[in-house]
Amino acid sequence: MIHSLRRGDGSIYLTLEYQPADNWVHAHWYGRQTLSTVMDGGLTHLDMLRQQPCPKLLNDHRDLVGTFSEANAWIQEVWTPLIISAGLHSIGQVVSPDIFGQLSIEDLQHRISDQLDIYLFDSLPTAQSWLRAQ
Repeated sequence: MIHSLRRGDGSIYLTLEYQPADNWVHAHWYGRQTLSTVMDGGLTHLDMLRQQPCPKLLNDHRDLVGTFSEANAWIQEVWTPLIISAGLHSIGQVVSPDIFGQLSIEDLQHRISDQLDIYLFDSLPTAQSWLRAQ
């Protein structure tokens, strides 16, 4: 089942899908993100893990635009401890082609890599291969 989260204008900003064959959740982010969209998406992912434990996240920023740095403190201080307690161990991160998205995820990796295995990749297939090996 795919969970699609939408902005007020109806556009999708995140899809979340549990993929049982690989035992991961594929989170695909679209467009610009705000603290609110990141929090909503993060808590939706947390609810999914509480219903269907899953140790891996394929976090896909190929279609993300701009920075989301304003959410990094919340991700570090709130989401990360909660998601670890729900069973997440590894994040395969596909980086955005947007430089501001890249800088945001590099900052986040620095903040949480001592708590979770998070590795950055330029392509979806490379991230998938790494995550399958975890």
